[in-house]
Amino acid sequence: MKENKIRGLLKSGQPSTSTRLWSAWPFYTEVVGSTGNFDYIEFVAEYSPFTDYDLENIARAAELHNMGSMIKVDFQNRGFVAQKAVAAGFQAINFADHHTAEEVKESIYMMKPDRLGQGRFGYPNRRFIGTQSHLTQMDHSERLNDIVLCFMIEKKIAMDNIEAICSVPGVDMVQFGPADFSMSAGKNRDDYAEEARAAEREMIKVALKHGVTPRCEIPTPEAASYYIDLGVRHFSLGDQLAKLKQFWNGDGKKIREIANSLSK
Repeated sequence: MKENKIRGLLKSGQPSTSTRLWSAWPFYTEVVGSTGNFDYIEFVAEYSPFTDYDLENIARAAELHNMGSMIKVDFQNRGFVAQKAVAAGFQAINFADHHTAEEVKESIYMMKPDRLGQGRFGYPNRRFIGTQSHLTQMDHSERLNDIVLCFMIEKKIAMDNIEAICSVPGVDMVQFGPADFSMSAGKNRDDYAEEARAAEREMIKVALKHGVTPRCEIPTPEAASYYIDLGVRHFSLGDQLAKLKQFWNGDGKKIREIANSLSK
């Protein structure tokens, strides 16, 4: 098994680059890895159908190209999916929809090793430990402690609790979510853009104060400069579906207009 690349970057103070994939087909993970441009991929399982087999294959494909792997999980079944993903080889979890520091503590407890009361993650006979005979229990515990735990700050109540959330031991990363933030405030995203932007800046400020890494999602490389000035060094560039929709709505519209002109 590979060492945790994402944790290594955090420990060494290095920046990181990632991109979001919706497809569980590991071919896409391999394609991203073949570019050599990304430290890890984020599989957005919150949005996509997948199987346990898919998780292992995505992790394998990332490892083949010396990439790390993060999975974004739903709130309600987060413990089950996150533990299965780690057992399959994922190196980081992105937790959605948390409101309070207590919810964050509960998620962290589920991901820490069941050793002297530290957490509730046991010793599953899965590829993360190289099958049961290939990694000692204490080495497995240390590897679990290296799993990077990221929390989406995407609810207005989470921003109200941002100091407490960033004070919880075990919170490695935070990322702002403007769509859910706007919805939680009873607003459409387009009507709440300035408020969301201000909240994201506050999240970054508080995270850095507490030694928590802010991770920011950007649509283009040019958008990174705004966040760099705020102290951000970790980026998620682009989204598989968003890029495909951009192509289908852009060039797709043009070819539709060409076809329509030929039918007259």
